[in-house]
Amino acid sequence: MSTFLSLFSYDFMINALLAVIIIGPLFALLGTMIVQKRMAFFSDALGHSAFTGIAVGVICGIVNTTISMVIFAVIFAILLNHIKKRNPQNVDTVISVFASVATAIGLAVLSFGGNFSEYSSLLVGDILSISKMEILYLLIICIVTIVFYCFAINKLNAISINPTLAKSHRIKVQLIEDIFAVIIAVTVMLSIRWVGLLLINALLILPAASSRNISTNMREYTVYAIIFSLFSSVLGLFISYFINIATGPVIVIIAAVIYFATYLYGRASK
Repeated sequence: MSTFLSLFSYDFMINALLAVIIIGPLFALLGTMIVQKRMAFFSDALGHSAFTGIAVGVICGIVNTTISMVIFAVIFAILLNHIKKRNPQNVDTVISVFASVATAIGLAVLSFGGNFSEYSSLLVGDILSISKMEILYLLIICIVTIVFYCFAINKLNAISINPTLAKSHRIKVQLIEDIFAVIIAVTVMLSIRWVGLLLINALLILPAASSRNISTNMREYTVYAIIFSLFSSVLGLFISYFINIATGPVIVIIAAVIYFATYLYGRASK
């Protein structure tokens, strides 16, 4: 017990704990909307565009690469959203093409001169290196997401079911979808250094998918997703510290175990 409590004598552990407590509900809320709208591929493409955002920043001389990542991701998200609207039948193919090209360009620029090692940490992330200012950024986007969720969840559900019917009820479909895409883009780019490019989509999708396995209504769907996300994030942080491995993969493994457990439970209860 004393060993466990001693963790909180380290500032980096306190910062990391605060970060996962914020990231848990944030990812859960976004994840429920992403799963509901079948946008898992979309959020994954945004994550892989991070390298291009950094490359653009390097070319333009932007010192703070987070700024260039966010700006590029917002433009990329809105562009994908409008392309998706014009080509609804081939949306997965279009997103895959854009994501592949963007990733390839980013990697080509960043690896020029053998400098890619400076950015390889983005692949797995490091939650223990997060600062108080970066926690504040996550808190702000979390609050924005909660407000958006409260005002737009019913509209997003209506859009996901039937966009034409949603329009007939005077729902501003394109505006809401663009705002949602921007929130996903900003969240992914602000979190990717701490969660990791290879894992961020899993953390967005798994808690929501687990919740969907056992929930019977939207309230349960949201609450269970938040619980699963918080549980896997906090437990993963502590386990990764004690066994000295990267935090992101441990969180994903725990979230995956929860998913398969809820999947089996959901099937058994039917």
